[in-house]
Amino acid sequence: MEFQKYHGLGNDYIVLDPATSDFEPSPEAIRAVCDRNYGVGSDGILYGPLPGAGAHALRIFNPDGSEAEKSGNGLRIFSWYLYEKGYVGPSFPVDTPGGRVRSEIVDAASKLVRVDMGPPRFDSVSVGVATPLAEFFGQDLLVEGHGYRAHCVTMGNPHCVIMGSEVTAEAAKRLGPKIERHALFPNRINVQLLEVLSRSEIHIEIWERGAGYTLASGSSSCGAASVARRLGLVDDEVTVRMPGGALEISFAGGTVHMTGPVEKVCEGSLCDGLRARMGGRR
Repeated sequence: MEFQKYHGLGNDYIVLDPATSDFEPSPEAIRAVCDRNYGVGSDGILYGPLPGAGAHALRIFNPDGSEAEKSGNGLRIFSWYLYEKGYVGPSFPVDTPGGRVRSEIVDAASKLVRVDMGPPRFDSVSVGVATPLAEFFGQDLLVEGHGYRAHCVTMGNPHCVIMGSEVTAEAAKRLGPKIERHALFPNRINVQLLEVLSRSEIHIEIWERGAGYTLASGSSSCGAASVARRLGLVDDEVTVRMPGGALEISFAGGTVHMTGPVEKVCEGSLCDGLRARMGGRR
């Protein structure tokens, strides 16, 4: 059962390829592999390309065992994996539960990957907000008696962007879990605290649904930049700064393009002790 591990700005994923890994993605197995003390340790698992399931189809799993619709950093990592293994050329589609994207290897030497993440959508039904409002955008979100200005958007996965709060790791860790599981979001939601630095630069702190506090997130960068752009606070080219580093976000043709690096960390095989904790498989 072979694995490859990569990170995108400190947001790390394990790639398990059905061609080389006899893996059944049960919640128990996912939690065992992602455990940072008893497993390989990661912010999630990228399982693919799935045979006979579309264009280099990918399933994305959070470390708590739940499944994600989309992941920006995960898509860059998976795209580089496909290219590195010779599955694809420099430009190709990838199917995810959150929709099809198109990836491009911008610079193979520096492992720089661009992904067309598709259009942002703000309607409450698409985002998954339990509200009669057509959009939950610029609305007060009550958390423990305090109102926060919230802007909800989906990039194929849902995001709640908070403005007006302090943008620190401590604030993300405090507010993130409360907003993630707020009654307005029955399927939970990703959370970003947003600070606009200039017309071309924003800063975010991130709490990811099913993963917790993370150093960087591609889809979060796209969602937060889309909110700032809709509010008229930024232009079409935006640098998104996060604790793990920066991503470049651009808007063209109604879609959001994300560009950033990938780095391989290690590769190996899952041993008997871990495989036993995955559910008795050997």
